[in-house]
Amino acid sequence: MSGSLKAEIARVAVASLVRDGQRLGLGSGSTALEVIRRVGAEAATGRLAGLACVATSRQAQIACWEHGLSPVGLSDPSVRGEVDLLIDGADEVDPRWRLTKGGGAALLTEKIVAAAAARYAVVVDAGKLVVRLGSRRPVPVEVVPAALPVAQRALAVLGLAGTVREAVRKAGPVITDHGNLIVDARPSGPFDPQEVEAALAAVPGVVCVGIFTRPVDDLFVGRDETDVTRYRPGEDAHAERR
Repeated sequence: MSGSLKAEIARVAVASLVRDGQRLGLGSGSTALEVIRRVGAEAATGRLAGLACVATSRQAQIACWEHGLSPVGLSDPSVRGEVDLLIDGADEVDPRWRLTKGGGAALLTEKIVAAAAARYAVVVDAGKLVVRLGSRRPVPVEVVPAALPVAQRALAVLGLAGTVREAVRKAGPVITDHGNLIVDARPSGPFDPQEVEAALAAVPGVVCVGIFTRPVDDLFVGRDETDVTRYRPGEDAHAERR
């Protein structure tokens, strides 16, 4: 996806949903970082000066600082454990708007902030729309290092082949913001996202599953720089992909 398309998706999402005075969750990933850039630019003009921002990763936190925003934690008195709106990206979106997330290894904080959000908006390009989860990208699972064998056995029972994600610019595995490993799980066939999410979450040492079944309230899909569509629940964002 081009940078200009990401910027346009961000522009439409921010214009549609972000208002001064909100407690705003800001997601991770390349399109979500464009949202941060847009929010920062508008805050600098005074339009969004009253925001309380919560970042979902260290990457998002650093981006906030770079664009003049001062993110706080969920426990900060200005937030009180809740956000009015979270805008985040996704690796995959199925026809029921269930997601896979965690390509950037920030899934745990992303899921925490999603649980705290009154409204959940997702920003993606049309290439992220899939018929079933796991068909385009593996399902990330965040695991405490000591629990790796237990988690891999549980994945195998569920028909998921799990491999530890290796870092690109350093030797060894990816280490998350919380000091854990990421296991990328590839399904051998169709699966029920809610059942797998619940089953893996019950495994000791699994701290987060990159399947997000929390309902999405707004889905922004960009097809090109002139075609960014906002979908609401019940609308078919996948129609043009079939």
